[in-house]
Amino acid sequence: MQLYKEQKLKITNSLTGKKERFKPINEGHIGMYVCGPTVYSNVHLGNCRTFMSFDMIFRYLRHLGYKVRFVRNITDAGHLVDDADEGEDKIAKKARLEKIEPMEVVQRYTVDFHKILEQFNFLPPSIEPTATGHIIEQLEIIKEILNKGYAYEVNGSVYFDVKKFSESFEYGKLSGRKLEDMITNTRELTAQSDKKSPQDFALWKKAEPQHIMRWPSPWGDGFPGWHLECTAMSTKYLGDTFDIHGGGMDLKFPHHECEIAQAEASNGLSPVNYWLHANMLTLNGKKMAKSTGNNILPGEIFSGENPILSKPFAPAVVRFFMMQAHYTSILDLSNDALLASEKGYHRLMDAFDNLGDLVTSGKSDFNVQEWQQKCYDAMNDDFNTPTLIAHLFEAVKHINLIKEGSESITLADKELLQQSMNSFIFDVLGLEGKSADYQDSDKLQAVVQLLIELRNEARSNKDFNTSDKIRDQLSAMGIQLKDGKEGTTFSVS
Repeated sequence: MQLYKEQKLKITNSLTGKKERFKPINEGHIGMYVCGPTVYSNVHLGNCRTFMSFDMIFRYLRHLGYKVRFVRNITDAGHLVDDADEGEDKIAKKARLEKIEPMEVVQRYTVDFHKILEQFNFLPPSIEPTATGHIIEQLEIIKEILNKGYAYEVNGSVYFDVKKFSESFEYGKLSGRKLEDMITNTRELTAQSDKKSPQDFALWKKAEPQHIMRWPSPWGDGFPGWHLECTAMSTKYLGDTFDIHGGGMDLKFPHHECEIAQAEASNGLSPVNYWLHANMLTLNGKKMAKSTGNNILPGEIFSGENPILSKPFAPAVVRFFMMQAHYTSILDLSNDALLASEKGYHRLMDAFDNLGDLVTSGKSDFNVQEWQQKCYDAMNDDFNTPTLIAHLFEAVKHINLIKEGSESITLADKELLQQSMNSFIFDVLGLEGKSADYQDSDKLQAVVQLLIELRNEARSNKDFNTSDKIRDQLSAMGIQLKDGKEGTTFSVS
């Protein structure tokens, strides 16, 4: 069904800073590239939010009837520590610290990445290429940029010449930065640097003797620059110019800016028509960071094994929580926010479950067709999931009133409502219904909470034998109690 012909989609283009009517290069077909993870550690929850935003966008585009080729890469080489042109490769560093092969690191954390995304109910991309699988394509792009005069080779490394490029193209147009300002605000190069200018960036780096990951090239053994891989893989699978490129806000500069420059330097064409950027996730009002301890992994949320949250939360609840904010907005995760989302998720799923049992009549008090179009209007307005969810709860209210007998609905409207809610809840938002496992988890939590209350009562009565028995027997079953200032919580191992 080609809904895209009647639903007029607008998206916020980071390149222009404006909300624009979306028009694909080829009618009915969309090419979309999203920067994937660097697989040197467990996938970060903030990254999950970015990937989830584009999973939702992928889902909605498919729902509208587009044929979408969705490419999301795996960075398994070339991403140096601190996103710089000097220092160690993140994967090679992890391999050295753990005394294993770099590809063991890649395999371990690629598996973790896929496992977490599967739990969040992601659709797989059409193609998931790797940087190491496209070294030849990257070498060819470097040769082309050198031939055009926008790069230079020195001591076995090749650097992109930003000043030279800026004589013919606009470097900084995506991030809104001016080259003159960048030059003014940049420190002088060190004597050891091979670059002509601090703004220049590596296309190919010479591998020092201790560098594990290395490949032969016309300039000697080395490895590709981080920015180059996305240019190589996106253009290989989507063409020199394609429809949508996505990623996190933190990638806008320098990563995406450099992607544009590399593509324009090699073939003279602007590579992407619509740039989309998802915003960050904070934790309890602060930036998430391992160094400060203000950090939580997805698996720790699902298991409850963390010092931050009061209980485990199902992946569907976390996904519902993330969908309640627009993808371009900062979203703050907290215990209270997840508890509220869990209640909302249950309310939505209960209403959907009740929908099939509603008794129909000869008239409707709920204009389902008008409501359905409001849902589409929300999604057509730059994928506005919070507004869509508000409309879904409008339907929940009417479902509950019809169930109580305060309102009525015709059979045709009931079927349309059922089909529409199914599409928006499951196909577009990507939520999963309450499975038997999830319902069993709810029952387990209720039982453990009752035991915690009995234990607290025993402790207040100084019956420590009973309180210790409850704690020890729960522990033997893999349920750990944690006593804190705000009461007792538990985790399941």
